[in-house]
Amino acid sequence: MPQWGIGVAYCAATLIVLFSGMPIAFALGVVALTFMILFMPAASIDTLAQNFYEELANVIILAIPLFILKGAAIGRSNAGKDLYSALHAWLYRIPGGLGVANTVACGLFAAMAGSSPATCSAIGAAGIPEMRARGYSGGFAAGIIAAGGTLGILLPPSVTMLLYAVAAEVSLGKLFLAGIGPGLLLMTMFAVYAMLHYRKEKQQALVQAERTGIRSAILHEESYTFAQKLRMIGWVVPFVSILAGVMVVLYAGWATPSETAGVGAVLALAVISAMYGIWRPSKVMPILSGTLRESTMLLMIIGMSLLYSYVMSYLQISQSAAAWIISLNLSKWLLLTAILLFVVVLGFFLPPVSIILMTAPIILPPLKAAGFDLIWFGVVMTIVMEMGLIHPPVGLNIFVIKNIAPDIPLGDIMRGTLPFVGLMALAVVLACLIPGLATWLPDLIMG
Repeated sequence: MPQWGIGVAYCAATLIVLFSGMPIAFALGVVALTFMILFMPAASIDTLAQNFYEELANVIILAIPLFILKGAAIGRSNAGKDLYSALHAWLYRIPGGLGVANTVACGLFAAMAGSSPATCSAIGAAGIPEMRARGYSGGFAAGIIAAGGTLGILLPPSVTMLLYAVAAEVSLGKLFLAGIGPGLLLMTMFAVYAMLHYRKEKQQALVQAERTGIRSAILHEESYTFAQKLRMIGWVVPFVSILAGVMVVLYAGWATPSETAGVGAVLALAVISAMYGIWRPSKVMPILSGTLRESTMLLMIIGMSLLYSYVMSYLQISQSAAAWIISLNLSKWLLLTAILLFVVVLGFFLPPVSIILMTAPIILPPLKAAGFDLIWFGVVMTIVMEMGLIHPPVGLNIFVIKNIAPDIPLGDIMRGTLPFVGLMALAVVLACLIPGLATWLPDLIMG
């Protein structure tokens, strides 16, 4: 079979198996094993287990279950609810302050937990009922939480960015720093939209009140004393201190990413034990078992994805595809646009982890040859993958929100997220026009 035929067959087989409903890890493993049997030496089958083990033996990958443990510990406590309550108490005087508080809470919690679903669940469980009780529409409330949750894969420490650093062979520290600027930009854009949309909903409520005499809850005023505000901050400071400590230890060079993740996990367990009484085995075991399940699933996807990429490389599929892309002589920005649109399409069906590990061998060489900074591209690609978490048909955060707020129609949730998809697209454009949004901080701190 000609080289191009093998490549087409490999891609077609992958799509068929994925759409069959088979779990992603096993789907990739089945395709890789089948093509090893058909087109690679028989001896390669004997090294299958060895290759799988060696791919997961990377010391950076060790950080993944530890970051997941830290996120699970924080997510299982009431930290999300307390964080949201404290921010609401300080921001309630701002028009749309409740929506702004939820946006900022999502950003901070995402940075502590490093997980989009955990952020949606923890902040949404408290934030969505509060917003709806105060007159916010269900779709608007759901959109704020779903979009805010996507920051979990952009703000450090992000497991998705960790995997990109492994696949692209770039500095993890620089990549984490590069995500901070765009992450803060997105938080600001989401907060501004929340304020503007709140004004619109409040104006509609005023018109309705004048016409019918019925006052919506969105028109009610509330207040907090200074003492209440200070009390609420006390519940948040320990978790923010963990976040700051982890970042300082990592960027000061005092510990490796894996050691930093371990310290963060231990500190998170200590804090929830002291603050929320989560120290008994009956309460700790769900955290450990949840971490074990999620880590096992993710490591299986990583191992099978890397095996899939290895077979693709051995059969010269990735090299041939990269050479073909380069031979098209596309302009620099047209090449980038085509690749990002390709990632958007993949986001309809695949999670970010699989997108990175499956596409890296194909898309990174042409981008590097075109002169793009792979650190900068990692941030842009992550924002594009964030869009995949909140747009149909397989937006993971949409279904997390539906699970915690089942009475909000799925159509309303999807319509509520669409403006945020547009804001993310705008952020991608801004990052392309002003690359320094992503590169200035790593250049300043790490050179």
